[in-house]
Amino acid sequence: MAETRAYIVEPELAEYIAAHSSAPDSVQLQLMAATEARTGGAARMQIGNDQGSFFEMLTRSIGVHNAIEIGTFTGYSALSIARGLAPGGRLICCDVSEEWTAIAREHWQLAGVADRIDLRIAPALETLAALPADLRFELAFIDADKTNYTHYFEALLPRMTPAGVILVDNTLWSRQVLDTQAAHKDTVALRAFNRQIADDPRVRCVIIPMGDGVTMIQQR
Repeated sequence: MAETRAYIVEPELAEYIAAHSSAPDSVQLQLMAATEARTGGAARMQIGNDQGSFFEMLTRSIGVHNAIEIGTFTGYSALSIARGLAPGGRLICCDVSEEWTAIAREHWQLAGVADRIDLRIAPALETLAALPADLRFELAFIDADKTNYTHYFEALLPRMTPAGVILVDNTLWSRQVLDTQAAHKDTVALRAFNRQIADDPRVRCVIIPMGDGVTMIQQR
């Protein structure tokens, strides 16, 4: 059931990677099934199990106490990050859909992480602007409307700890970012965002060919 995202790497290698990585557990499988059944064909928006494993391990490895994600959908990424939080850690989730995040809430309860997650239903830039001025994050994840990626990045960067990590999803966009003639607004926005981050002297970055492309960003 786990998505291999073979359009980023060749299918044979994608299958090998999936077969030799940790499999999703029962709660994650239930969440995948609920997302498939209840989101009207939007399940492709859910991150893959490979990303979930990476997010959880990274969160635990860097000792994250405060994390934030922009775009929660049905909660797979939040579940992964919440599992990796340091004792007493908190994850703020920003989304605008009560319907889809209701699925998330159900499965956070099943996974025993609901008490670590603070879901805010409002436009993410409004949520960010309303946070305490001194609140800093060790980890942020952006996976929302692509045309606002630059705005989310700029709002988050001053709120990151010096060694904090920003993760950004879909930055390879099913390889469409390679097509310089593609004119869809999301493709154009992602190409521009990728170029902006690569050229930004404030940060270092790397695009990981995982899922649909995950960019990792850290301040210099």
